[in-house]
Amino acid sequence: MVENNSSSLIATGLAGDLTDTGHRLLARVYYADTDFSGLVYHARYLEFLERGRTDYLRLLGVHHSELVDGKLGESIVWVVRRMEIDFKSAARIDDVLTIETRTAEISGARVRMAQAIKRGDDLLISAMVEAAMINGAGRPRRFPPEWIKLFQPPSKK
Repeated sequence: MVENNSSSLIATGLAGDLTDTGHRLLARVYYADTDFSGLVYHARYLEFLERGRTDYLRLLGVHHSELVDGKLGESIVWVVRRMEIDFKSAARIDDVLTIETRTAEISGARVRMAQAIKRGDDLLISAMVEAAMINGAGRPRRFPPEWIKLFQPPSKK
C-alpha cells in the first residue's frame, strides 16, 4: 500500500499495475530528484518515464536482462529513437506521482509509447517515446511476432 497526496491508500505492486489501457506506476519525489528551487529537475522526469516503460515491459514478460543474455538468439537492447515531452507543471519533494504508459502504435521494429506523469488528477508531463531494439553491432532487430499482440492494451487484444 502506498499513500498518495490526499492521504488515501492505493494498492500497487513494486512494478506497478497493468490497466485496461496499459500500465500505471507510483513513484515518490525525493530530495535527490529536485533542483535548488525545490522543484523536480527537468532531466529527472526522463528517469520517471523510463521506470514506467521498464516496469510496463516487465509486467508484459519482456525483461531487459533476458534480452541482453540472448533470449532472442542474440544479445538485444532497447534504444530510444525519439522522444517528445511537454512540461505542463512541476512536481515537488514528497509528491506521489503516477506514471502512466500505454502503447500508442507498434510496427514490426518500433513501438511508440504515450506516457503521462500526474500528481493526483493534475497532468504534469506528457510524452511520446519511440523505441526500437538493436543487436550488439547496433543493427535494428524486429520484434518477435508474439510481441505485436502483447504490446496491445488488454482492451484491444
